[in-house]
Amino acid sequence: MSTLRETLDDLAAALRERPDDLLLEIGAGGELLVARLRLLVAGLLLLLPLLNALTDGQPTDSLAGLAGATGVTLFSWAWLRMAQRKRRPAWLPMVSSAFDVSLVSFVLVLLGLLSSPVATLNSTVVWGCYLLAVFATALRQDLRVTLFAGTLALAQSSLLWLAVVAFADGPLVSADYGTVHASSQLQRLVLLLAATLVTAVIVFRAQRLTQWSSTDGLTGLHNRSYLNTQVPSKVESARREGRTLTLALVDLDHFRHINAELGHLAGDRALRHAVAVLRRELGREEPMIRVGGEEFVLMLPLPIGAAWERMEALRRKLEAAPFLPEPDVEPRKLTLSAGLACCPQDANDLSGLMKRADQRLRAAKAGGRNRVVAREGD
Repeated sequence: MSTLRETLDDLAAALRERPDDLLLEIGAGGELLVARLRLLVAGLLLLLPLLNALTDGQPTDSLAGLAGATGVTLFSWAWLRMAQRKRRPAWLPMVSSAFDVSLVSFVLVLLGLLSSPVATLNSTVVWGCYLLAVFATALRQDLRVTLFAGTLALAQSSLLWLAVVAFADGPLVSADYGTVHASSQLQRLVLLLAATLVTAVIVFRAQRLTQWSSTDGLTGLHNRSYLNTQVPSKVESARREGRTLTLALVDLDHFRHINAELGHLAGDRALRHAVAVLRRELGREEPMIRVGGEEFVLMLPLPIGAAWERMEALRRKLEAAPFLPEPDVEPRKLTLSAGLACCPQDANDLSGLMKRADQRLRAAKAGGRNRVVAREGD
């Protein structure tokens, strides 16, 4: 029982978190994959009315299936075009998931109008598409989308059941679709709820594994894997859109002395202290990445002059917040040196920015440390 409670608590905590850049990037790729799969499924759905007609199925079923499949195909093209854009709308995952679920409900209603109200509730094949719509959200890597789609499917399926029962003018019995039983409808809702929860747990686990793979275990910062996989696209996007972006290469001054004098455990605490001081001042659009022992990269969406002022303020903040190793040990002042490089003035790719920022970091160290260098000769 405690394990289930912990899982639900973790899911609730994940819902409160805004997905980081890596998860959003993966989710965008998943949205594109869903759009392509939706178009493929739409093509397969066009075969169902034909198969129904060839196997002496109900003409009304074929007509409803053809209308639904045609609608899916047309909308699938539209979703695919939007998913292929460089700058996808932020609302696309939610709206496209709502479309997938609502389309199933639409086809069920159409079946009821063309055939029998019983078809709305007892068409197993069409109702099973609710499950497909929920399972497909796993590709988007967004727990909120999965729970939204599952909740919407539960709500629409329940409303269809209540509406058919409320407006029925006789027993809900059909020669083709059997008898509507409350127990079978409740079982479907339970199955839909279970599918939603299973998909949500799968998404949650995938999110955590993704975050762990790109997160430094000691500081909680992004690691070098994030630098190599995500930052190049940020630089390319800034270059393409004509925005300035400054990379800061930061090194904590004389940090090895702390490890040598106080031990590595104290050194780890000092490192976490320095990171905490800096992160309190950084916004979401200013990711901090650990690339070495006491070396970090900051991405600042600012021109180099404003970025120098930003880094200078961070330097002063760290200098003013000494690290206390133990209650009875004298506090140790921590300082940093930083070299800045700007896109597009200094370089147009990550490698060029890192090289120029490293040159300026070396100049900061050679100039006495505890300083920020943005240009040669500073």
